[in-house]
Amino acid sequence: MKRISLLIVLICSVYLYAKPVKTGIEVLREQNYKILEGKRVGLITNPTGVDRHLKSTVDILFEAKNVKLVALFGPEHGVRGDAHAGDVVDNISDPKTGLPVYSLYGKTRKATPEMLKGIDILVYDIQDIGCRSFTFISTLGLAMEAAAENNIEFIVLDRPNPLGGEKIEGNLAETPFISFVSQFKIPYIYGQTCGELARMLNEENMLKKKCKLTVVKMQGWHRNMKWEDTELEWVVASPHIPYKTSPYYYPVTGILGELGYLSIGVGYTLPFQVVGAPWINAEKLTLALNNLNLPGIIFRPIYYKPFYATWKDENCQGVQIHIMDYKKAKLAEVQFYIMQELNKLYPEKAVFNNANKDRYNMFDKVSGSDQIRILFSKNHSFDDIKTYWYKDVKNYRKLSKKYYLYN
Repeated sequence: MKRISLLIVLICSVYLYAKPVKTGIEVLREQNYKILEGKRVGLITNPTGVDRHLKSTVDILFEAKNVKLVALFGPEHGVRGDAHAGDVVDNISDPKTGLPVYSLYGKTRKATPEMLKGIDILVYDIQDIGCRSFTFISTLGLAMEAAAENNIEFIVLDRPNPLGGEKIEGNLAETPFISFVSQFKIPYIYGQTCGELARMLNEENMLKKKCKLTVVKMQGWHRNMKWEDTELEWVVASPHIPYKTSPYYYPVTGILGELGYLSIGVGYTLPFQVVGAPWINAEKLTLALNNLNLPGIIFRPIYYKPFYATWKDENCQGVQIHIMDYKKAKLAEVQFYIMQELNKLYPEKAVFNNANKDRYNMFDKVSGSDQIRILFSKNHSFDDIKTYWYKDVKNYRKLSKKYYLYN
């Protein structure tokens, strides 16, 4: 009987823990939008701002009887997702609601007083992917500054970090390399939800001015959850983040991709999951990389022809990267080991001897420092940058814990 009772308790515990995650917009709706009542609302969102039935936050708030939605603000790719990566987004009217849509990825990336005129409260609802160089968190921080400067309240409708809340990798971005792809002095993989990050930015003087911030917490999310654990549908976060596994691979090859000398699957069906070029022997590279025994990672030879981008229409050979044990895998290290092993196999192709020097600037911005490039260039070895890459992780973990909203 004792064993049966214990089994029942365990089953109940698992059931309770496994409840579907409720995102901020769903919690706000359950609260009948009370914090928005009597206020003119501006909404910063894109196609990832949906409830679990994939209804847009735009439409949810527009249809709510006690919410007065007056304007929309679009980040990179636009409110409805109709702009390609890097394309300038124009000010338009939303065809479905007729509301004005102001671009935060055009002539200005920070809302102006003219855009915010007549707005009492700004609401942010965008699904992030947990990596510093993905521009939505830059939009978040700049929008918070704009709200503060114009005496407007700011609300974050929180969403899961697809990478979970435990992984932290990479050095802090340094002052000379602050840009829209490294807007804040945080690690490359920072291990916080957008709500937790917003709290830290606001309280640690990382913004020009502190705003009046409210975070609508999720229900049911825990730090050790990957995206699959949330039971939420994945909505394309950008054209090259199409699958629920895409956020796992973005930091695996994203920095490397800035150099433009290898295909990283952008322009093929496996963005960020493959690395290839016409001059690579797939079998040799696979063997070299698997011999490193990187924790949680296995490489497989692959042959493909990109439809666009780097090595378009060229027959490429290389590796497909398989994350076999997510908890053990150190995601961002992988690209540096690939660069290292390619240098051993093809020293005449050493990355910083052959890559387009015009791309070094973007590589440094995404890395958050020029030291990653400078140190790696000495011997084309990850060991030369490892200490620098991880130098800030311990202190950042301690700092960020102060602003955690979830266990």
